[in-house]
Amino acid sequence: QVHLVESGGGLVEPGGSLRLSCAAPRTIFSVFSVYDGGWYRQAPGKERELVASISSNKITEYGDSVKGRFTITRNNSRKIMYLQMNSLKAEDTAVYYCYLSTSWGQGTQVTVSS
Repeated sequence: QVHLVESGGGLVEPGGSLRLSCAAPRTIFSVFSVYDGGWYRQAPGKERELVASISSNKITEYGDSVKGRFTITRNNSRKIMYLQMNSLKAEDTAVYYCYLSTSWGQGTQVTVSS
């Protein structure tokens, strides 16, 4: 179900940066810190791709295509996850969907183009 509030997408030139945010409503997630979360992305005609994940104790993993460029963090007190995206490439263009446990954000478009 779409329960998460996602923001931060937009149009950026190659080499630029964006930061995505994903907030969990406190009415749904009473204990944000116990859930694993992250981001997937999907471009038209392509498979859904795991971009980054972060565990409840802040252990992170990244897809091979974004390692060294993206950083996922979480603030358990504020119930927000962040995805910092640096050195963006045209191949990063996609709709990005955050998730936390079984809940999803509405998606945000990231377009990297000159």
